[in-house]
Amino acid sequence: MDYDENVKPYKICDVTREKRIGVVATSLVDLLSKIPEKLGFPAENSPPTVVLEVDGTEVDDEDYFATLEPHTSLMVLRQIEKWHPNVPKCQISLDQTDASHEKVQIADVVGRIQHSLCHISLLGGEDLELLANMDPDNLVDIVSDKDNKIFLEQLKEASGRILLEKQQAHDAMELLKLYHQSVSNAGVSANQDTCAIVADNEISCGSLSIWS
Repeated sequence: MDYDENVKPYKICDVTREKRIGVVATSLVDLLSKIPEKLGFPAENSPPTVVLEVDGTEVDDEDYFATLEPHTSLMVLRQIEKWHPNVPKCQISLDQTDASHEKVQIADVVGRIQHSLCHISLLGGEDLELLANMDPDNLVDIVSDKDNKIFLEQLKEASGRILLEKQQAHDAMELLKLYHQSVSNAGVSANQDTCAIVADNEISCGSLSIWS
């Protein structure tokens, strides 16, 4: 049996890192052809994007793919999916009977986004404000270890930044509306002044014709 020295084993995963599969491939094209079956992806018009799991570097040509070491971990991204670092999931142990309403809300929001941190940008203002104002030190009774507290601190910082950006965008839109309204009102006022001037001129001309 002939052995192809170009065949290498790789580890591939989806964006959630929950599904990991070993695959052998001779080239990037060969790898891409095996991804739908291996990861259970439906057929799509455009092929998925392959990146290094460790830092998100895109693997987009055969020359670079050939330099990868055997057993390199690769992440497969579909359409709008984005790479994100492998942040430890926040394990929250919450007793619904003893926890405050705020802690229950925080646990619910964290649970919704912990599988993919990129979803944080899709949160509404109320959820973002809840995370931005939370105090990780006061949540020690619902997180299991130090790493989870660090996760909550990073989540608090990211939420505050996104909330500020959304508020700035909202303020800019409000200023734009005020400017547009001001310009529109100025146009109406100018038209009214023009009409008044025309009316005065007509009256004056009428007066001159009487006295002439």
